[in-house]
Amino acid sequence: MIKVILYVIIFPLTIWAMEGLDLNRFFKQSRITQARIMYLMMAMSISFLVVNFLYDFFMYCKIV
Repeated sequence: MIKVILYVIIFPLTIWAMEGLDLNRFFKQSRITQARIMYLMMAMSISFLVVNFLYDFFMYCKIV
């Protein structure tokens, strides 16, 4: 349950943080759908790593 709450908090933060990146220059002009899918996959991957780090850190420190 704790991981789900962390995902709900971290995923929007990751999307917000990634908005500062200009990823469009790495993709061809006609590949908009692929660029959006890649953007979403990157956001999910970063969220996964951050949530697992925070969860393990909390469990290690017995905070939760």
